Amino acid sequence: MTSQVSSPAEQADGAVVGEQRRAAGAKDVRRLDRVIIRFAGDSGDGMQLTGDRFTSETASFGNDLSTLPNFPAEIRAPAGTLPGVSSFQLHFADHDILTPGDAPNVLVAMNPAALRANIGDLPRGAEIIVNTDEFTKRAMQKVGYDASPLEDGSLDGYNLHPVPLTTLTVEALKEFELSRKEAERSKNMFALGLLSWMYHRPTEGTEKFLKSKFAKKPDIAAANIAAFRAGWNFGETTEDFAVSYEVAPAAKAFPVGTYRNISGNLALAYGLVAAGRQADLPLFLGSYPITPASDILHELSRHKNFGVRTFQAEDEIAGIGAALGAAFGGALAVTTTSGPGVALKSETIGLAVSLELPLVVVDIQRGGPSTGLPTKTEQADLLQAMYGRNGEAPVPVVAPRTPADCFDAALEAARIALTYRTPVFLLSDGYLANGSEPWRIPELDELPDLRVQFAQGPNHTLADGTEVFWPYKRDARTLARPWAIPGTPGLEHRIGGIEKQDGTGNISYDPANHDFMVRTRQAKVDGIEVPDVEVDDPSGADTLVLGWGSTYGPITAAVRRLRTAGVPIAQAHLRHLNPFPKNLGAVLKRYDKVVIPEMNLGQLATLVRAKYLVDAHSYNQVNGMPFKAEQLATALKEAIDG
Repeated sequence: MTSQVSSPAEQADGAVVGEQRRAAGAKDVRRLDRVIIRFAGDSGDGMQLTGDRFTSETASFGNDLSTLPNFPAEIRAPAGTLPGVSSFQLHFADHDILTPGDAPNVLVAMNPAALRANIGDLPRGAEIIVNTDEFTKRAMQKVGYDASPLEDGSLDGYNLHPVPLTTLTVEALKEFELSRKEAERSKNMFALGLLSWMYHRPTEGTEKFLKSKFAKKPDIAAANIAAFRAGWNFGETTEDFAVSYEVAPAAKAFPVGTYRNISGNLALAYGLVAAGRQADLPLFLGSYPITPASDILHELSRHKNFGVRTFQAEDEIAGIGAALGAAFGGALAVTTTSGPGVALKSETIGLAVSLELPLVVVDIQRGGPSTGLPTKTEQADLLQAMYGRNGEAPVPVVAPRTPADCFDAALEAARIALTYRTPVFLLSDGYLANGSEPWRIPELDELPDLRVQFAQGPNHTLADGTEVFWPYKRDARTLARPWAIPGTPGLEHRIGGIEKQDGTGNISYDPANHDFMVRTRQAKVDGIEVPDVEVDDPSGADTLVLGWGSTYGPITAAVRRLRTAGVPIAQAHLRHLNPFPKNLGAVLKRYDKVVIPEMNLGQLATLVRAKYLVDAHSYNQVNGMPFKAEQLATALKEAIDG
């Protein structure tokens, strides 16, 4: 995603643009505090690009924002069908927001399938812009319309704007030497121009982007820019759009700093690069492409100048095998995947537990089981991360809560892996990976010091006075074993999956030693220092809502709604899922009711019930989409009253 960088002070200047445009035309301009827009069409209609560009300009203007891309699982789903609909939702506001929004105020539907698939989410009175050129009899019948919804009165409750987007685009580009099919591909830019006029978005960034994207095809670049400008001019001149809207910059929502719009996967990639630099170690990624994690591989491959090495392996097992080898060689090692890949990597993760080497395993969760829903979101890999290996193989688990928080979560996962010599799970998901929000770029002195000390020489003295190197002699505080770089004279030692003798690292079949090593590895994970969980409880509530991962935004938005309505409720959110924060048990026991919303069938609730003997109530959803704030607010109110 291309993003703009600006500070709150610079963003506030964007309000001047609206004043200039009001003076330039006679159309009514109305101020709004927030807007939710959804672009929808075939997967080949460029809806993701359109949404990305609108988002980037919105970020440069200074609004707070949150996005929800939603696209088909198939590479090229059948055109004009409901399964083939691709959409991009953007919520932007003049104040702090937390979710992409529940119900769009504006729907841009490029064909009948897009209208049919999304109309159920629109509240009455919403604006609908439809591409009338695509509403042919055959296209409507394909999605179950017996009569045209544009003419049968079924849309009377909405503000309908029928626009022949395809025809207008082709007409605007007739001076270019393009085939009709080539010209039609620019209709998404026409729609983007129209929406940019409606909401007073800046245009310079998009035109610059198009020139750069099609630098090798200047005619195509010029055509797309012409279509974009034509859409803007259409909004300015047509009588159908009598009103445009302004959403002021959200300057008060952000602390002072330099901001950019960032997606979760991009933030995570930057976090890993920063971790490598802060550790003063080369960063090695061993990976195999898989949706929705592939973007991290793509991004990290661009940063060789920061000591990043990326290896696209032939399969998931080879990817993590190479990463573990790099960890043995002294690199900050990472492997990225999604749920099906974790299943394939599980044996090597167990090997990393046995070898006690630092390894960050990034799992961008998606709907399952098996191939499942590759492009949809879910939180159903928690128990796999906790227990999905043979034997007792404990692994720390960290989960980011927002797209921007993926940066900090990556640094935290690296800290734990390097400090405690252990593989660490970082559980993001498709919602965070593809969604975006403003991110304050941190100063260098705000980043943690992750430097480690490699073993330099003997660390143990035998009874006869001989000094030797014991690869499993542990740090008294962290229980981490020394990290010895291969080739260091005198530090030769064995590795492998067979159980090690405590201290020496020799192969051991001794039952007592195995019991000791199993308990020691568990104690190392249990003893990891993590911050206490913070509780947001301004009114002394009886009910606590506990979340983890990407449910943070919807839960927080729901809690705000309830408090605004006078309903007392407390909130806590977990970043560390193994080990849990040490104060979590005491926090849970302070409340009469604990509700845990999850995008699974109750995995965190299962862990909480088992460990703390708390009767936690689950509220679950596994439909491939994030929670809606209103839906959660209703469920939480019912739990409080029940």
